[in-house]
Amino acid sequence: MKPGKGRTWPRRGRTPLVKVVGKGSGRVLMAGMICVRPGHDTRLIYRTQTYRGRTGEKKGFRAREFAVLLTSARRQLGDVPQIAVWDNATTHHDQPLPEFCERNSDWLTIVKLPTYAPVTLSPHPFNFSGRVLREAADRTNCSE
Repeated sequence: MKPGKGRTWPRRGRTPLVKVVGKGSGRVLMAGMICVRPGHDTRLIYRTQTYRGRTGEKKGFRAREFAVLLTSARRQLGDVPQIAVWDNATTHHDQPLPEFCERNSDWLTIVKLPTYAPVTLSPHPFNFSGRVLREAADRTNCSE
């Protein structure tokens, strides 16, 4: 959700600044998994969390929420083995989550992505040319 647009004309060489009154209503966080089985429909299983910046409020998903997501996916999909592919988010490395995965290793397999994937693994290595990046930056420019 973005605040309303405002326009201004600063002096030459100055960045235009537009003041926006009020604070946003927070942000919505989402953790999800795409479930693919041969011969079945692809499914998206997800959980959302709202963060409003209040004192003591969680800023993101923790190990417990990821564990609940994995067990609810197991319930929805039946007792079939699951393979989860994780990035290097710090929550995935916190102590409770690897312990959960170790306890449930009979149905849960974790594959961790490398910290850096070379360009040769990318399916479209030339998509991010300078022109494409400039166009993307122009589209996200707030001074429009």
